[in-house]
Amino acid sequence: MDFDWQIPGEDFFGIPHKEIEEAFEDPFSVRMLPDESNTGATRYYLLGRSIGGRYLFCVFWTDGKNYRIVAARNMTQDEQVFYDRKNAESLS
Repeated sequence: MDFDWQIPGEDFFGIPHKEIEEAFEDPFSVRMLPDESNTGATRYYLLGRSIGGRYLFCVFWTDGKNYRIVAARNMTQDEQVFYDRKNAESLS
């Protein structure tokens, strides 16, 4: 998996690139159905955790090999509950 960072440097709006990459490598991450944007590009959503335990919500585009992060932020409380519930369901 290769990342194409739109914003160069080590942080993406205050979130280190490494933590975002870790969220994508999270074996319990939740990937959501795509959404068609106004530009016609398909955006995907990911809920995942970094190794340090940070809950992240990411919006991204992919061609199957390269991933371009469109936005990333900390999950809201409701998103964390959803992530934890999905993981509990998959483990039972």
